[in-house]
Amino acid sequence: MSVCGHNSIRKIVAMQDYERLGTFYLGRSFDMSTRKRTDDLVLYDSKDLVTHAVCVGMTGSGKTGLCLALLEEAAIDGIPAIIIDPKGDLTNLLLTFPNLQGEDLAPWINEDDALKKGLTVSDYAVQQAALWRKGLNEWGQSPDRIQRLRDAADVVVYTPGSNAGLPISILKSFAAPAPSLLEDTEMLGDRISATVTSLLGLVGIDADPIQSREHILLSTILNWAWQQAKDLDLAAIIQYVQSPPVSRIGVLDLESFYPTKDRFGLVMALNNMLAAPGFSVWMEGDALDIGQRLRSPAGKPQLAVFSIAHLNDAERMFFVSLLLNQVLGWVRAQSGTTSLRAILYMDEIFGYLPPVANPPSKKPLLTLLKQARAFGLGVVLATQNPVDLDYKGLSNTGTWFIGRLQTERDKARVLDGLEGAAAGGGAFNRQTMEQMLAGLGSRIFLMHNTHEDAPVVFQTRWALSYLCGPLTRNQIKTLMDPIKAARAREAVTPSSACAAIPAVPLAAVGRRPATPPDVSQFFIPTRGGLPTGSELLYRPAIFGAATVNFVDAKANVEIAENVHFITPVTDEAVPVSWDNAQAVDFTASDLEQSPVEPALYADLPAAAAKAKSFAGWNKDLVTWLYGTLQLDLLCSPSTKSVSHPNEAERDFRARLQLAAHEYRDDLVERLRQKYAPKIAALQERIRKAQQAVEREAEQAKQQQVQTALSFGATLLSAVIGRKTLSASTLGRATTAARGVSRSMKERQDVGRAQESVEALQQQLADLNAEFETATAELRAAVDPVTEPLGTITIRPKKTHISVQLVSLVWAPYWRDAQGVATPAWE
Repeated sequence: MSVCGHNSIRKIVAMQDYERLGTFYLGRSFDMSTRKRTDDLVLYDSKDLVTHAVCVGMTGSGKTGLCLALLEEAAIDGIPAIIIDPKGDLTNLLLTFPNLQGEDLAPWINEDDALKKGLTVSDYAVQQAALWRKGLNEWGQSPDRIQRLRDAADVVVYTPGSNAGLPISILKSFAAPAPSLLEDTEMLGDRISATVTSLLGLVGIDADPIQSREHILLSTILNWAWQQAKDLDLAAIIQYVQSPPVSRIGVLDLESFYPTKDRFGLVMALNNMLAAPGFSVWMEGDALDIGQRLRSPAGKPQLAVFSIAHLNDAERMFFVSLLLNQVLGWVRAQSGTTSLRAILYMDEIFGYLPPVANPPSKKPLLTLLKQARAFGLGVVLATQNPVDLDYKGLSNTGTWFIGRLQTERDKARVLDGLEGAAAGGGAFNRQTMEQMLAGLGSRIFLMHNTHEDAPVVFQTRWALSYLCGPLTRNQIKTLMDPIKAARAREAVTPSSACAAIPAVPLAAVGRRPATPPDVSQFFIPTRGGLPTGSELLYRPAIFGAATVNFVDAKANVEIAENVHFITPVTDEAVPVSWDNAQAVDFTASDLEQSPVEPALYADLPAAAAKAKSFAGWNKDLVTWLYGTLQLDLLCSPSTKSVSHPNEAERDFRARLQLAAHEYRDDLVERLRQKYAPKIAALQERIRKAQQAVEREAEQAKQQQVQTALSFGATLLSAVIGRKTLSASTLGRATTAARGVSRSMKERQDVGRAQESVEALQQQLADLNAEFETATAELRAAVDPVTEPLGTITIRPKKTHISVQLVSLVWAPYWRDAQGVATPAWE
């Protein structure tokens, strides 16, 4: 029977189309009394995952298959994921073969498995392909759904510290956080502490944040640098340990707190790690940028698998802690939403969220569990060791997937966790739940969802990915090499903005030239220290800052953009040409009043020493901006939405898709609220009608028996008792005949009651069909991820350009021994 109530529509539906809006197809319900699965599909509302989920089950319970199915469903729905894979099982997400031929599976077959079956690898692969086709068919899935999965999302495997998959660089982990994080003292402290603890753990130092001098010093260095928006790398950290940027730690001077001689040991430990031949791989590859890892440059969702099976325990903790902090920083930069924006999944959470100890991974995980739901990030954690989980931290987890457990202790800990989760609302019967857990078997899971009325026992569906077990590093390399090659072909080396500035002939180099008092002058700040063997050289340039308003009433766009340029100034006939200008990333407020000394200076062209020159250059800047600048914005033809300035296509499509999901989820919820009372009323009428059928059938049966007994007794009395038919015998016969008539009437009542049930069931089917029709238009809507985007070009009017500053500036360069000068403000 198809049900469509507020809760039940999301949980179990009759065997029909499972591609429902915003739902994940997990399997079919399982009848514990008959030990058989039913035809009712178990669908999980994607919005429920915003309140996080935990999956527990011993080896062989089917936990990996369930979690892979959950990730597959998310990908089909356009939901990207960050996946932490300590064992290598989740790399199976790469093994999706729509044709399901033996040759597709052969490279991934375990030779030992084939030998055990007495088959060659190729024959075993053919057998496995047939098994997968049969399994998918039994679960109502066709190979077309595998192709749909491939089309919906990309799967990429990152291997930190290895070139087997895509390398990932940890340098960004030491970069200054976003301003929003710097303003949150608690969050900043947590991030610094986790980063330092992880880094020290990598060099074998088990440091206490309160007692360890190493930890306190490194935390002070990171806090000092980040407060000044300075990015760090390991080399810079080592230099700062050797020569700290502060003179006091707390109330003690630096030498009393941590003498130079003692600091040298920490310097050597960090330097040895940096100099190790294999550590260079940690610095190569894509940045650990969560937004870029969740989606391709074109905006297509990605399942980013971070495979860490090849790392030792200290390296795993180091990387996982850095990754979790990056996820936390990304979450804080997102807008609030009630729809599922992305998933963070971690397999085998053992050791990363223990109940007593406090490894560096624990604090960011707990913070994500508490705060990420408000920003649409669903955290999914899996383990086969329930006793090692901090269930107090998981007390707010909305969904529990529980498989077969190994020990009574495991069951007790899971029940404690469920009871804690239920404390926030909803009934919890520990004895009933314990009985349900005792009956679970392979691929049979109990789903306890706080958004539903009751727990559900179900059997997991067949995975679309081929589950061959953990992939080796060579297998990962084979799968990822084509992706590496494609990226290498697409890579374009960006030109340096500063390098594009034309060189200025040096008529003379010496002391700072004198300038008239009515000519304003500033100094561009240097970034980084003076390179060895170089000297600081200042060259004159003209700085221009303006606000440009881009207005397009038709597209409903009104955007003000601040622009900043520098251009050389010369002694030529046209001393300043804005055609030679180059955009810079510093503003007028960043300019300094005084230079860095000691320094050399190039000569100042005569035109730059005249105040009246700047009025003309101001007008020239307006004319140049008017003829040069334009604002190109992406636009969605289906939604009429327009991108933000400098918003990458990836981010624009992500924003469009989130808006589409929010609209979809809201509309589906409103449809549920509209149809739920009607469907509930019909279901109640059907229930009562079925009770009437049962009652009428029972009455008919009793009447039939009574009539048979009465008629039989009358006939027997007539045959045996008398030779002739008396009046009393005739009366009894008449009564018996009336009983036959009543029996026939009772059977007719049963028929009418049954017809009433069938009519009500038809009404329910019609109502369900009406609900499906109402949501069909959403299913047919344009996908923001694949929709071709248009471009809107907006040019400014002269009246919309306001110049803030045109001034002489001295641009700093590092000049080496060969006379080559490079910009010092990068």
